[in-house]
Amino acid sequence: MNSNSESPKQELIQLRAENKKLLLEKAAAEKNNRELERKISELSAALNDIQHSYNAVINSHCWKMTYPLRATLNAVKNFVLIQYFRKFCISLKRNGLKQTMHKVKKTLFPKSVYQDVIAAAVLSESDTQKQKNTVFDKNIKFSIIVPLYNTPVKFLNEMISSVIAQTYSNWELCLADGSSADHPEVEKAVNKFAQKDSRILYKKLPKNLGISGNTNACLDMASGDYIGLFDHDDLLHPAALYEAMKAICEKKADFIYTDELVFRSPDINSVVAIHFKPDYGPDFIRGINFICHFSVFSKELLEKAGRFRSEFDGSQDHDMILRLTSKAENIVHIPKILYYWRSHPNSVAGSIEAKTYAIDAGIRAVQTNLDEQGIKAKVSRCETFPTAYRIKYDILSYDKVSIIIPNKNHLDDLALCINSILTKSTYPNFEIVIVDNGSDDPELFEYYDELKKDSRFVICSLDIPFNYSKLNNFAAKKASGKYFILLNNDIEIITPEWIEEMLMYVQRDDVGICGAKLYYPDNTIQHAGVIVGLGGVAGHCFGGFNRNDNGYLCHLVCAQELSAVTAACLMIKASVFEEVNGLDEDNFKVAYNDVDLCLKVREKGLLVVWTPYAEAYHYESKSRGYEDTPEKQKRFIAEQNYFKTKWADFLKKGDPYYNPNLTVDRGDYTVK
Repeated sequence: MNSNSESPKQELIQLRAENKKLLLEKAAAEKNNRELERKISELSAALNDIQHSYNAVINSHCWKMTYPLRATLNAVKNFVLIQYFRKFCISLKRNGLKQTMHKVKKTLFPKSVYQDVIAAAVLSESDTQKQKNTVFDKNIKFSIIVPLYNTPVKFLNEMISSVIAQTYSNWELCLADGSSADHPEVEKAVNKFAQKDSRILYKKLPKNLGISGNTNACLDMASGDYIGLFDHDDLLHPAALYEAMKAICEKKADFIYTDELVFRSPDINSVVAIHFKPDYGPDFIRGINFICHFSVFSKELLEKAGRFRSEFDGSQDHDMILRLTSKAENIVHIPKILYYWRSHPNSVAGSIEAKTYAIDAGIRAVQTNLDEQGIKAKVSRCETFPTAYRIKYDILSYDKVSIIIPNKNHLDDLALCINSILTKSTYPNFEIVIVDNGSDDPELFEYYDELKKDSRFVICSLDIPFNYSKLNNFAAKKASGKYFILLNNDIEIITPEWIEEMLMYVQRDDVGICGAKLYYPDNTIQHAGVIVGLGGVAGHCFGGFNRNDNGYLCHLVCAQELSAVTAACLMIKASVFEEVNGLDEDNFKVAYNDVDLCLKVREKGLLVVWTPYAEAYHYESKSRGYEDTPEKQKRFIAEQNYFKTKWADFLKKGDPYYNPNLTVDRGDYTVK
């Protein structure tokens, strides 16, 4: 259906829908501007009060006597105040009050965010002794491999000392030294340790072989059952090997990784960031090397994956981790800070610009890994973060996709939704199934009649009290597509390839559902995935963040595995929808039906993926309204309680794709 075949009535409806959209956007902008003006006015008044008090002081006799001593300091102070206030106002305008105040808090009290976390990571004397006395049912030897190259002696001494301090004692430290001839102090420093501890092995290489070559030289020295990757200027937590040993004995792990802390050298308490990671997901690790440190894996797994490859120097760890995890049988994430990553001017932790070649090497590493697995895809650099990657998988078959939309009245909203699908979608094979829920608007039925002239539309009716689950299940039986898209009638499509962007994941055998990235009309985030357990039940993450924000650990710019996504816009295999009996229309009539659906799909062993590259506006709850009546609130509480009962075990264990060290009071990925 194109603009040439549209009737005047259809054009009028679409114009009305577009006009309503503009009015909504205008109203949202005016509200934001009023709030901004009010806050700026309050801040200006406060600044004026401070200035008046300041003037009273500086006009006093004693103050004037000390003028020469303070003139320069006053100038600096005033400049800083003005610049800070200017930046505050700009941030307020761009990000809104909540995010701006959070940034101000982090700026004024940077250590307060992490003090409790750092304190909790300290190992007490009693815990240290308890770990040292632990007898495991396996006798595992760890080979910690560290390639050296012109390592500053202070960093080297601290690195080796952190290994010696391990509470688990069955280890060897394999050091292959490719340092240049003008750095003999490296060998001298290592030999001091090696003379006292036979577990420290050292080999001086005849020449620098590069990071991969030097690391492979470390592997040649290794005799352990498990390999640990460690950088020459970083630190291990004393319990790192102990915790890895527990994962091996208790969970039969063949690949292990931990959380990590980035600190500004030389002070370990000067925290730059803490990487509280999710559990493993194949799509997220392709998008960014979130695993990184501390990685431990069995020697048998290494033999399957192969050694380090020099052509990926700069991103050699990402290349290795991709190969290892794709062949691992049991990947275990330990959600504890067991690795301390030193940030200094020449490190990647300090700035990726220190090693710009790593960006291209990372793209090639991901592309090669996909090629080696026979996966047809194209890898490119993320536009907003240099070491995050976008993967576009080939569409293997352009099967029919059924877009299911429940609707009651709301002609303008529906018309805006339909028009955005028809005018923007590039996917060639879809149908739109609209299930009407007892509408009584004559103009809407005229609109339906217009749509029926297009063979891609199926209009059906189910006149019942609003039950989102039942409406979708009913429409699904009328649909003929191999894939279903559940879509709210208050969605406006942004991305022309939105169907392809979700289908490229759902077409895979290991994926059951893919969700989209949704925005409010003011271009802040409405949906970027669901955290199960947030707020006690489940909630959206990153709500209210700016559309262009990268998010914590680049969560907002990388496709990734999640436990759930919203049914306001998701794609699911029709066969999977049928296998799990669709949405639960008895217990989740309105709320949590999509989260329940996702968890049922995950129980079948299938992944739920979220992509940031299928984008749409969501004029949330315009159709069904909010939970603002006693009857709706009673129903909502009943659905909430049923969810807590049904998924009690899942809630107790915690969302695997959300780190237990992060707060569940908000969805902003801040530390507890």
